[in-house]
Amino acid sequence: MKTPILGQSYVVRSPNAAAARLVNLYPEALIEGKEAAYLQRCPGLRLVATVGTGPIRGMWSLGGNLYVVSGTSLYKLTSTYAATLIGTVIGTEPVSMSDNGTQLFVAANGPSYIYNTSTGVFQQISDPDFPGAVTVGFLDQYFVFNEPNSQRIWVTELLDGTSVDPLDFASAEGSPDGVVSLIVDHREVWVLGTNSVEVWYNTGGPDFPLQRIQGAFNEIGCAAAYSVAKLDNTVFWLGADARGRGIVYRANGYNGQRISTHAVEFAIQGYGDISDAIAYTYQQDGHSFYVLTFPSANATWVFDAATQAWHERAGWTNDQFTRHRSNCQAAFNSEVLVGDYANGKIYAFDLDVYADDGAVQKWLRSWRALPPGQNNLKRTAHHSLQLDAETGVGLNGVDPFDVFGYLLTENDDFLVAEDGDKLIISTATVQGVNPQAMLRWSDDGGHTWSNEHWRSMGRIGEYGYRTIWRRLGMTVKLRDRVYEVSGTDPVKIAIMGAELLISPTDA
Repeated sequence: MKTPILGQSYVVRSPNAAAARLVNLYPEALIEGKEAAYLQRCPGLRLVATVGTGPIRGMWSLGGNLYVVSGTSLYKLTSTYAATLIGTVIGTEPVSMSDNGTQLFVAANGPSYIYNTSTGVFQQISDPDFPGAVTVGFLDQYFVFNEPNSQRIWVTELLDGTSVDPLDFASAEGSPDGVVSLIVDHREVWVLGTNSVEVWYNTGGPDFPLQRIQGAFNEIGCAAAYSVAKLDNTVFWLGADARGRGIVYRANGYNGQRISTHAVEFAIQGYGDISDAIAYTYQQDGHSFYVLTFPSANATWVFDAATQAWHERAGWTNDQFTRHRSNCQAAFNSEVLVGDYANGKIYAFDLDVYADDGAVQKWLRSWRALPPGQNNLKRTAHHSLQLDAETGVGLNGVDPFDVFGYLLTENDDFLVAEDGDKLIISTATVQGVNPQAMLRWSDDGGHTWSNEHWRSMGRIGEYGYRTIWRRLGMTVKLRDRVYEVSGTDPVKIAIMGAELLISPTDA
């Protein structure tokens, strides 16, 4: 029988009900193919530059250059990634950036800066009427920004971010909440408060040019200023309102449409402080991704607009999944670039790289052995599980055992070399040459797990190799089983399905 390995991350409050995880893999639907979809590995991180000491707080592409805030410094990078120091940007939090074609506006949650790309002049905005900015956008020759800890949104003078008229502000008063963030989309300003969202447009009036759109108001607020991002021709954000928080929304017209699942919301509710959540968006191979990171919780979730499915992105440190290393994103040099949250490194998302700047990128999929509704609570004997995946994906290289003339064999738990006596060796010594998939299972709904059982995915060129596990025992406790397959080798991963051979018992 086909076991339902394809799907998304979905772990709810009771793992006995749902315990599916998808880490560093995402599904792609197929119009024609062997199956309706397959799981492919998330892009690895290829280092392109190291800029300053980090963290990378923001990046912006303008005029053929990439502007990067690393630590407390702003840099200009050319197409060859040669970096020039421009000036100081105080603070440690993420920055919001926008431009008017000539001026780059860097908002640092209060103090803000303008870099003139024509004159090369960099300066902190010193206009006495400038109240500080949290987030900034650009609309019809104006920079638009929200004042920290207030209900007010402002515009600068036309084509001049250094000058602010003391009367060029308005209050978002549809609800008596403070403005958390704003974003410009389709020549309209989305103003997101703690409990509400309003949408404004440019009337062209001689005084303050923006006006609220009648009826463009809803009672869904924003939980984190830097969670707001544009994707798939609309706006996404992490929501909050007077009734609660932790639902992810996308704009549908002027309304908020819930896109998070109960499983994602269960995870978010357990994170404690979510006000520091940050998000960016990017597109690759026709997939449009909303990447939402919770720094305090050390976790990253990703929504794929192409499949409407969620997966987890993660680093792998000390045998634990951590938040993904990316902190912000920019499209530059025909690549998707991301900046590191802990240092000054800038990476390209590369689907042909299977590690994170040389560090292990572990992938994982867990799923219920039986399809929904087919568990009759009787014991089953599990004879074999075969992974339907692209095999023969090993790397070129010399296997250490070839040097010693040993014959490689496998058993359930480790690779061994036979030379009379059995010699146990570390899989790290053959990392990528003979890539391994690791299987374990849970017979109590995902509460406890078996040991790992390793199988090869085929050396390079072994395209007909079968990755199969046998003699997998019998379900006893809950008459239920959850499987988990994972791997760490730096090789291509494409999983089309899995075939499970079981037989029922009378008990």
